[in-house]
Amino acid sequence: MTTTSGSTRTGTDGFVETLRAHSRRYHDQHPFHVRMNSGGLSRRQIQGWVANRFYYQENIPRKDAAILSNCPDLGVRRSWIRRILDHDGTADGEGGIEAWLRLGEAAGLTREEIRDHRHLVPGVRFAVDAYVNFARTRPWVEAVASSLTELFAPDLMAERLAAFERWYSWIDPAGLAYFRARLEQAPRDCEHALEVVTAYCLSAESQARAVDALSFKCDVLWSLLDAVDQAYPE
Repeated sequence: MTTTSGSTRTGTDGFVETLRAHSRRYHDQHPFHVRMNSGGLSRRQIQGWVANRFYYQENIPRKDAAILSNCPDLGVRRSWIRRILDHDGTADGEGGIEAWLRLGEAAGLTREEIRDHRHLVPGVRFAVDAYVNFARTRPWVEAVASSLTELFAPDLMAERLAAFERWYSWIDPAGLAYFRARLEQAPRDCEHALEVVTAYCLSAESQARAVDALSFKCDVLWSLLDAVDQAYPE
């Protein structure tokens, strides 16, 4: 959206700065994640994280489908649907969910034990279900705003990839394809989401709701790691 008012540009800049400031609340700051990136996790802890994070991964398309179902903007829908295709793929053996299953296999888990959720802890299920329910029940622009944790994802993915290659060499490098794909997908996705949010959130009230939505998503990701950390102590 093009603006002509200097005050509007300033307001938008401040809004975006507030959104970006949530990087300080992103889950890469969680103690579990810090230990992961410094090589401080055991094989069991890595496997527990991979198995539990799968529940989040497989629910991402459901979250995005909820946004699509509530969104009246044709252009937004045409772009947003790429996210579902990225995760579900267009054929067997493709997509982010498949890539995460391969990560699990590379880490020594079987597809069956990942898919049947035998390792899923209640706190992770609660956090992820809350996120999907948020996307279903809140205004679609707020649900889009909640996805803006992707603003911080490229750096996280690069650091995570380097950490896994350095510290967890027992994991087959081919299993890290998910992280490599997100290095390209996340910047594209967050750029689009930011365009949508800044185009639709023009009032102070709507911008505050968008910030609250992003804060909620940060809480979801942090709670997910809390649950994993408690289930898989050092």
